[in-house]
Amino acid sequence: MAKAAPYSFVFDYLPDNIVVKPMFGMYYIYLNKKIVLILRKLSKNQDLNGIWVVSSKKHHQSLQEDVPCLSDFILDTGERHDSDWRFIKEDNDDFETGAIRICELISHGDKRIGKETKGAAEL
Repeated sequence: MAKAAPYSFVFDYLPDNIVVKPMFGMYYIYLNKKIVLILRKLSKNQDLNGIWVVSSKKHHQSLQEDVPCLSDFILDTGERHDSDWRFIKEDNDDFETGAIRICELISHGDKRIGKETKGAAEL
């Protein structure tokens, strides 16, 4: 039996035509051949548990204004990981509110979220 995806409430706020691919213990969520989210809840590196949101650096500030609980990834060394990914940490007080807001943005076709990948093109 397949393990259920964590934070399953997000599926209530996402379009019906999403594709969910479990990989590496995480759940990759695609929409219109673009990866938009990763749901992660693992026992290893628990500080990385939460919802990962793909965007591009040029959109980080405006997304942060719309979803204040979005953050950078902070590595074990305490350094900020500079990437296109943003993060809603599962222990954030506004986790559920932020997750719902991100899903609403995705559902409304927000161009700031999502990235075409080689794997997504095959969906």
